[in-house]
Amino acid sequence: MSDCATPIWSMARSFLFVPGDRPERYAKALASGADAIIIDLEDAVSIPAKAQARTALLDTLPTLSDGERARILVRINAQGTPWHDDDLALLAGLGRYSVAGVVVPKAQSAESVAAVASACPGLGLLPLLETAEGFHSIDSLAHAPQVVRLGLGHIDLQADLGMCCGADEQELAPARWAIVVASRRANLAPPVDGVTTSVSDLALLQAATERSRRFGFSAKLCIHPSQVAIVHTALTPAAAEVDWAQRVVLAMEKSDAGVVSVDGKMIDPPVLALAQQVLARAKMAAATT
Repeated sequence: MSDCATPIWSMARSFLFVPGDRPERYAKALASGADAIIIDLEDAVSIPAKAQARTALLDTLPTLSDGERARILVRINAQGTPWHDDDLALLAGLGRYSVAGVVVPKAQSAESVAAVASACPGLGLLPLLETAEGFHSIDSLAHAPQVVRLGLGHIDLQADLGMCCGADEQELAPARWAIVVASRRANLAPPVDGVTTSVSDLALLQAATERSRRFGFSAKLCIHPSQVAIVHTALTPAAAEVDWAQRVVLAMEKSDAGVVSVDGKMIDPPVLALAQQVLARAKMAAATT
């Protein structure tokens, strides 16, 4: 993104939601090990508590350090709701106690995202793809001002499309493919996959996060601190993968040929590119640990 500095959460693997009207949880979330936290003014806050959530955010931010605020994003209420303009006004008025980014729910068009960017200059944006209209505009959304990454809001998407997904969510494969492709075409950081709603089924969470990585996502939304460590492990290349990637890169560097053999398998430029991606993800994980 050329229109504002790239925030540190562009490398984050985990984004942990915190209800905006529960300020006592902000510091706990920041101490959870999550790479970034999302103070939620939208779904996690009841209608009567919307104003209270904005006040809590405004009062608490000055008590946090610069480093903590650099890990904070705020999910505003969607455009067209009665609370959207007040959320933008709050973010625009934070001054020196500003946060690092804005999560834009139900992103529908580049114009609507650009309006958020205009109201929040300098803040990185993470639009959530949650509707059919959003996916119809996915390429323009990816190129909208100040967008750092795209995120998948697959629960709302299922409702919008009338889907009935199985536990493995194979029905959402086209949506995941589309968001990864759009991110790559716009040269954005790899996208952020949606939540796993079960807090107790850690095996399901691990399987879902491993699927995220296979699709090309490099981060996941979390709803509970207990999910963070599993997400980090599943999104971080294992030591054996890193060792293989290092040997592939070294073998290609030492060879004058376009093809070499590592572990009895042919290594050519596309395999080298995959190995380099493994090393880049390992480096990214180390930078956020």
